[in-house]
Amino acid sequence: MSLIDEDRVDLAATFVSLTAEAAELRTRVTELRQELADLGERMNAVSSALNRHAVRR
Repeated sequence: MSLIDEDRVDLAATFVSLTAEAAELRTRVTELRQELADLGERMNAVSSALNRHAVRR
């Protein structure tokens, strides 16, 4: 295999690797966004409970 062919193979392998990594990162970003949304909902629930408790006092 010539040097040019080896460079093409290396480039293709790098492209495949980076594409797979990008897909994994997109998945992780989606998961983190969902976790943040869930955390926001829990924070709102705690805040509401605290407000209800403060009103009763």
